[in-house]
Order: sequence, then structure tokens, then C-alpha cells
Amino acid sequence: MIPVLTSYLLKPSAGHHEPWLPRQATRLYEPLLRWSLANARKVIITALAALAATIAAFFLLGKTFMPTMDEGDILMQLAKLPSISLEQSAQTDMAVQRALLERVPEIKDIVARTGSDELGLDPMGLNETDSFLVLAPRSEWRKPDKQWLTDEIRKVLVDFPGMDIAFTQPIEMRVSEMLTGTRGDLAIKVFGTDLAELNALAETIAALLKTVPGAQDVLTVKNEGVQYFTVEVDRLMAGRFGLSIEDIATALRAQVEGQSLGLVLEGGRRTPLVIRGSDEVRMSPALFAGVHLALPNGETIPLSALASLKRLAGPVKVDHENAARLVVIQANVTGRDLVGFVEEAKAKVAAEVKLPAGYRLAWGGQFENQQRAAKRLMLVVPVALALIFHILFTTFGSVRQAAMVFVNIPFALIGGVFALLIAGEYLSVPASVGFIALLGIAVLNGLVLISHFNQLRAQGMPLERVVIEGSKRRLRPVLMTASIAAFGLVPLLFASGPGSEIQRPLAIVVIGGLITSTLLTLVMLPILYQRWGKET
Repeated sequence: MIPVLTSYLLKPSAGHHEPWLPRQATRLYEPLLRWSLANARKVIITALAALAATIAAFFLLGKTFMPTMDEGDILMQLAKLPSISLEQSAQTDMAVQRALLERVPEIKDIVARTGSDELGLDPMGLNETDSFLVLAPRSEWRKPDKQWLTDEIRKVLVDFPGMDIAFTQPIEMRVSEMLTGTRGDLAIKVFGTDLAELNALAETIAALLKTVPGAQDVLTVKNEGVQYFTVEVDRLMAGRFGLSIEDIATALRAQVEGQSLGLVLEGGRRTPLVIRGSDEVRMSPALFAGVHLALPNGETIPLSALASLKRLAGPVKVDHENAARLVVIQANVTGRDLVGFVEEAKAKVAAEVKLPAGYRLAWGGQFENQQRAAKRLMLVVPVALALIFHILFTTFGSVRQAAMVFVNIPFALIGGVFALLIAGEYLSVPASVGFIALLGIAVLNGLVLISHFNQLRAQGMPLERVVIEGSKRRLRPVLMTASIAAFGLVPLLFASGPGSEIQRPLAIVVIGGLITSTLLTLVMLPILYQRWGKET
């Protein structure tokens, strides 16, 4: 389409004069180019020094998986004592909600959910509540800052001791649960066999995490304190009456869980027939102790004659992953990068927590996603670079010229890395995508320049003149390619709507990288071609 449209729409002008802006760019560029060719060693040393500074700056960059996207609402997670009943949990939640609505005017409504749903897709205990805080428009807030608002909510919850609190967002919570099975930026899974030892390790690690700068909403599920009744059978007494432990357990299981007797057929409908003890028996220890058991001789005997009922504290639940018991400690990270926080936390836990034999730690959550993404990029990017080099080699038919274009790639990273550092952003997945896009533009500009050099040399032009004339003629397309990409991404720098946090690192990397990439393309490539472009 472009050649056809050009033949109709772009008619030759009378004077064939260059527009004013390209003329001014050429006027500024030509002295710089001639000076660079005359001082090639200084230019190369300066470029290598800038590249070395970039490598050093890269290690100063914080690393995270994805920037936190502001969804507009807040999800507050409350964890109460595990032994709390559903009625007590609901009363506590209502008291918290009334206090929040009265003291935090930015909250317009609250929708809360306690325990598990009917389908079991969101398993939580009766002591766990997810509260969805519906907020007023930000223009009505006393201070338009979400971090300030969560701090105000924390001040209200100080009046409700004995609860662990964590803040997240609805979509962020669901994505974390689907990808890693846990909530929070960081989830530490402790695997082992003994529940008491697992709980003790979880409490110790949680206390250590709270001392790491940047830790927020450190939470571990309290997995003890629920009251159980246990039946201790007197084996000698049971044997005298001809009963085994299995016989007694089967009879008691029928009282509590029920025992299937068969099916009732009613036309095409089948109804299971189950016998089970009444609710009064199952809810009353005294009535349960009076349950009569059938003896082999046809007589009955009360359970209290053969066993005793004792109350004891036990676990809330026993979590498993890959057939191994575990407990989870979760935490959010604020004010610093996720990877740096995890590295410091790992060092502190390794130094102060001695794991017994057979116990191990797994670091997951958003950190797990970041590690997985980094590992995949370490595989994909080299493959992409190898394919790019192969295409350049087949285009030029010369390893030397393909390498000269390829030199643009590391120099394109200079502006991107320093732009992230100056903007205070972290190296995330969007920023990595920006680097990949930046490499493509850098290679394209180098290809445009080297191709035109080769065309001029094929016409018999001397090498010194090829470098100067070719660079001047290709200044305009190189600047257009870079400026169009940069100006097209400028709106993403100043966007403030939903998702802008994800787009901003990409725009910062591309715009910053284009500045150094374009400059070094127009200066370095002519120097390299003049030195090593004689034989192709």
C-alpha cells in the first residue's frame, strides 16, 4: 500500500528542499559526527564506561513481579482466634464494620464473608473474614492517598485486640490464590510432620519477618486452640464384655457421621438410607457418654462404662501440599522491592531459625511468580537474540556487519536502566517487556544505517565519504523511528487510570533507552563501520 499511496499523494516539490526541522538536525549532527570520527578512541571509551556504569546501576535496581495496580477498593482480611464460634465471629465482624463506617467516612459500604461458601471453592475457617470495603470517589476523601487510608483503618482496628489484619485488593487476591494458592506478596511454606513443631516454627518466622524493613501485614494462621472431645476406651473393660476397639469406633461413628443402610427406590429416584444419632446426642457430651452399645450376647451397656470423654485442644485444620503437611506465613511488602526483601528475610531466617531434620521452607507468593518469570525470560531472550543475529547475518551475508548492528543492543540498555533508577521504579515484567521492545528498535535503526552504507559503497563512493554522507542521509529516518516510538509512549507516563501502574515502567524503559540508543547509533555505528567495514 505504501508505494502506491506515495505515488499518488507525495508529489515532488519545486525546490526539493528539506523541511526546516531536518535541516536543523543535520546542522547540529554533522559537526558532532566529524568530531566523533576524529576522536574515535575517546567516543568508544566513553561508551564503554557508560555501559560499565549501567551494569553497576542494574544491580541497584529493585526487582519485583508486577507493579501493584490500584483497583479502587480495599479487601481487608481479619483472622480471629480459631476457637471462636460462628455467632461470635459474626458479632465481632459487625462491631468492626460499625466502627469503620462511623470513623472512616471514605468507606461507603462493607460486604463481608465469613468461613467457606457452599461450594467449598474458597475454604476458610469460621475465624476468617474477608471484608470488601466499597470506597467513595477519591475526590471526596480527606486525603487522596490509599496508603493513608489503610493507616486510618488500622487506627480503628487497634480497639479490637486479638485479631490479625491483612490488606489486599479483590482482583489481586484472586489472582494470587489462583497462581500460588496463597495471598500476599510473600508466602513462606514450612513443611514438616509434627503440627506443634510446625506451629512453633511459623510463629518464630513470622516474628522475624516483622523485623525486616518493608514488612507489612505479616500473618500466620493460628492452627491450634480448637476444643475437641476425645473418647479414651478402657481396653481391658471392653475385652471383658467381648467388644473390640473397632466395634466401639464403628458404633460411635454411626452416631456422629451416620451409617449407610442401603437405597430406597421410588420409581426412577434413588434415596440413600442413613441411620445417625440425633442432634441432641451429637451436641451434648453427657448424652453422648450415655449412648448404649450392643454386646455380643444381645444386651447393651452405656459408653461411660467402657470409656471416658475428655476435652482437649487440637488443630484447626491440617493443610497438605504434595502429600506433606505445611503451615503458611504470608506478608506484604511496602516501600521496597520484593526480591531485595526476600533476600534479606532469607538471610535472617537461615541465621536464626534451625530447622529440624525432615523440615524445609519454600518461598512463594508473588516472589514465586517473579522467579518463574525471570527464569523464563533468561531462556526466551537469548533465543530471540540468536534469531535476530541470524536474520542480520542472512541480510548482510557478513558476520562482521551483523555484529556491528548487534552492538547497538547493550548500548540501548543504558538509557532504560538509568531511567528506571531515576524514576524510582523496579525491574518488573512490564519493564522487561519494554527492554525487549527497545532492543527491536535499536536493531532496526542500526539496520537502516548499515544498509545505506552498503548501498553507497556499491556505487563506488570512498569509505570516508560513505560514512559521513550515509549518516547525514539516514539521520532523518533514524530520528523519526525513535521520536515516533517515544512520543507515542509519553501519555503512558502521565496516565492515572486503572492499569497505569502496569504501563508506566514499560514507557519509562523505552523512552529512556531510545535517547541513548539513538545517540549511540548515530555516533558509534559510523565509527565502527569506518574501522571494520572495509571487508564485508
